[in-house]
Amino acid sequence: MNAQTQPSPTVFDVERIRADFPLLSRTVHDKPLIYFDNANTSQKPLSVIEAVDQHYRLRNANVSRAVHLIGEEATAAYEGARDKLARFINATSRNELILTSGTTQAMNLIAYSFAMPRLKEGDSILTTVMEHHANIVPWQIVASRTGATVKAAPIDDRGELILEKYIEMLTPDVKLACVTHVSNVLGTVNPVREIARECRKRGIPLVVDGSQAVPHRPVDVQALGCDFYAFTGHKMLSPTGTGGLWARKEHLEAMPPFFGGGEMIREVSFSGTTFAAPPHKFEAGTPNIAGFAGVGAAIEYYDSIGFDAIHSWEQQLLSYATERLRDIPGLRIVGEAKEKEPVISFLIDGAQATDLATLLDLQGVAVRSGHHCAHPLMQFFKVPATLRASLAFYNTREEVDAFITALLKVRKLLM
Repeated sequence: MNAQTQPSPTVFDVERIRADFPLLSRTVHDKPLIYFDNANTSQKPLSVIEAVDQHYRLRNANVSRAVHLIGEEATAAYEGARDKLARFINATSRNELILTSGTTQAMNLIAYSFAMPRLKEGDSILTTVMEHHANIVPWQIVASRTGATVKAAPIDDRGELILEKYIEMLTPDVKLACVTHVSNVLGTVNPVREIARECRKRGIPLVVDGSQAVPHRPVDVQALGCDFYAFTGHKMLSPTGTGGLWARKEHLEAMPPFFGGGEMIREVSFSGTTFAAPPHKFEAGTPNIAGFAGVGAAIEYYDSIGFDAIHSWEQQLLSYATERLRDIPGLRIVGEAKEKEPVISFLIDGAQATDLATLLDLQGVAVRSGHHCAHPLMQFFKVPATLRASLAFYNTREEVDAFITALLKVRKLLM
């Protein structure tokens, strides 16, 4: 199918939205920037940039440590971000949401505070072949220290989790189950509700990596039924060094702290320390206050557009880009699940992914090449790397057309 036979898109004022993102107007190598690396990090709207700027200009003070006005204002903005995030993912309570530097910190917190005290020799942690390293490596580290093992549920050639195999592997030795909500390489959307239901039947806590889900779809942790849900701010319009971990209240109350220091205590003496209640028990030291001011602004920006409109537009872009890529001779799309978010990994016969990405950059196109922090997935598909084009709601059909033109040009140079 070519560009002329695509269905007409629904009305979506993408040009108005693009005007909110300053970086999208720049040029790269004297070419207009086409930013298709959104699964790596998203661009930031002006309101987020201004929120960070206003923090440093008007209320640069530490949180929860002063009674002066700017300290109170900084605390209100920081804790306000927690309230907005709790609503954003439909947490039962704001106290179930730990503010972190991102998914990696969240996963390590679960690994050391929840998993390690519970694991022993003969126990297992179940994950999947399609996971990001952040949902593999922390489990391997705690498994090596406890005598437990890590096992991975398989996927099929379309890049879909084989659900019946995952369920089959939920054997009595499994003390923790893990799964990504959306694959960062394939865009595959996993059946988290079904997995959570099967885990609950067996009393197995479920950890979900939501990094690639929260930028594209509404997330309701209560409806999903998982025990932990981790996500990263910089992929959802927010500053780097931000993110969150939602966990069930009973888990947070039972877990010991991972980091020790200021702000996570009630009282300290040399005879012992009593810790603050969750979530502050897990938030030692000075946080990224300005960054979370930006998170609050990012959520307001999402609210102003709405996920129905975002999802509809992104799915149109995904369909359009996929069909246009299929017209390129020798191109192989890696991962074609029935339900996907706007991430397309692919290879072209006779061309290295890194060479393609380098030449595309000279045409103003930013994409990601490499293993995408997913070595086991690359090994499954028997490839060293892929080229990944990941889209967002501020991208356009015209950018897809320009990307295809650039790809055909660089392909010709490499053939």
